[in-house]
Amino acid sequence: MALSITSKQMEITPAIRSYLQDKFSKLDKWRAHLINPHFILSKEPDGFIIDATIATKGTPLVASAKHIDMYAAINDLIDKLEKQLNKLQHKGEARRAANSIKDAVLEEEI
Repeated sequence: MALSITSKQMEITPAIRSYLQDKFSKLDKWRAHLINPHFILSKEPDGFIIDATIATKGTPLVASAKHIDMYAAINDLIDKLEKQLNKLQHKGEARRAANSIKDAVLEEEI
């Protein structure tokens, strides 16, 4: 999958690009259809900021991470995206569990 990577105030080196692609491939285990992933890397005076927007069938995934080290910021961002994917994948299960408890009949009422 082609990643769209944009930078502000810095140059994207091949090492950063390959590291981001390797970490992004970690999200493939969720088997979600990720559409047009876009990453924005920014250099600030107090560290690096990385923002991501990824469209999915349902709601888009949006995350941001800030850290002094670029690679640590990428790790934090991928962790946040993974948590969002986990929540999105298991959302239906949580609803089914909540509905089944409401519909259950207590033994004392019988």
